[in-house]
Order: sequence, then C-alpha cells, then structure tokens
Amino acid sequence: MSTSTQAVGSRQAPDWPKHLFILLLLSMELFPLYMMFQVSVKDNQMFFANPWLPAPPNQWVFANFDKALHTVIPYVANTVVVALSTTVLSLFLALLAAYFFARYKMPFGGFFWAVFLVLMMMPGVANIVPLFALMKGLNLLNTLWALIILGIAGGQVFAIYVLRNFIEDIPRDLFEAAEMDGASHFKQMMHVVVPMSGSILGTLAILKFLGAWNDFLMPLILLRDPELFTIGVGLIYLDGEYVKYWGQIMAAFLVASLPLMIIFLFMMKLFVRGLSSGAVKG
Repeated sequence: MSTSTQAVGSRQAPDWPKHLFILLLLSMELFPLYMMFQVSVKDNQMFFANPWLPAPPNQWVFANFDKALHTVIPYVANTVVVALSTTVLSLFLALLAAYFFARYKMPFGGFFWAVFLVLMMMPGVANIVPLFALMKGLNLLNTLWALIILGIAGGQVFAIYVLRNFIEDIPRDLFEAAEMDGASHFKQMMHVVVPMSGSILGTLAILKFLGAWNDFLMPLILLRDPELFTIGVGLIYLDGEYVKYWGQIMAAFLVASLPLMIIFLFMMKLFVRGLSSGAVKG
C-alpha cells in the first residue's frame, strides 16, 4: 500500500510551476504600485539619475506628499460626494425597478424588458453630445449635480438586470407571509429583498463606486472650475507647462489611490461573496 502511494505521489506534477506563474502575475500587477511609490519619494534629479531603483530611505523627499495632499484633497472630497451619492441613489432606484419587474407581470412585459436590455448594448461614448446638450438645457453644466444625475442614470440598466434575477430566485412564500402580516410592498422590499440580496448589493455598490471614482470623460467635458474637479480630471493638471515634477505627480497618484485600496481591502470578502452567489444562482 505504501509503495503504491509513493508511486502515485511520484507521478504528481510539481507545484513550483503553478507557484511561479502566480508570482509572475502578482509581480506584473504590483509593479505599477512599486514604481508609483519609489518615484513619489524622489525629486527630479534623483528620478532621472535612477528611475527604476528606489532611493535610500535617508534621502526620501517627503515634501512631495505634503504638496500632493494640499493638491489632491479638494479633488478627493468632490469625488467622494459624487461617488457616494451616485452609488446610494443608483442602487436604491435600481432596487425599486428590479422589484417591480420581478414581482409583477404585465401585458407585453417581456417585450418591454427586452427593449430595456437593449440599453446595455449602447456605448456610453455615443451619448456624449446628447447628454451635454441635455445638461446645458437644464443649466447643470459645471456642477456636481450633473455628474450625480448622469451617474445614477448610467448605472441603472446593469444593476436592474442583476437584481431582478436575484429577486426572482427568492421564494415567493416569503413575500406571501410578509403580505399576510400586513407588510406593504416597500416593507417587503426592505425586510425581505434587501437582507436576501445583501451580498450582490455590496458587489454592485463596489463596482458603482469604483466606476464613479475613476470616471474621467464626463467630468472633463462638464466641469470648468478647478474647485469642482474630481480626482480623474484634477490629476491631469498636475503636469507643469515646461517641467514635470515626477515625484509630486506620483505622490498625488498614490494619495488618490489609497481610498480605493482601503475600501477594497475591507470589502473584498463581500465582493467575492456577491460574485460567488451570482455564479451559483446564474
């Protein structure tokens, strides 16, 4: 028995190629973060003398982070307002619409749902000119409200599509029991749907927040005043007209990316749980 076990073990493939492949992927993913950090503690002279290797700790230029904080914090504040407002309002409205599509059957409901899903195939770039004209007609140009409204509208289709499938998988007995207890539709949604769909709501919230945080095109088109810039637009104005201070630029990029890193580290389990739930229910 031991001989056969040793024979089977000897025929098993070694694990080092798999580990080497994983380390290679991790190195490729972490290399930009390494470059961003090691350049952020250099001045231009140190950067041009040795752009790839880190400087000794006793020569780090921490003044770059002081400059980056004073520059980036207003942009971060604007981005947090837009991202949080967009995420909360978008998911709330999407939950209402998904509840309606999942719980009620109306004439030609399948046709209307198919027409609604066609919106998922429309590229966002194709709507730039109509959206700009719409915001201009509403006197919302150069305001954060324009970004919030467009973010809410743009995040509806995918969220409704995902949430409707989850709500349809919830046992109808739960809704019937809640209705017998006198719960209104809003209470059924809040006390039945939300607890049952918590994981996918968290996943959609993370995706929506990341999308709003990294949005560049619409803020670039709609905003004019520097005090209203979001992080994506504000960072491009760090380039000097004649000289680029690479240490300050990389320090600003690092400071701007820290909130997303922290959020994703704390929400990673919820994100993975939502994806796995979607795989099981899909």
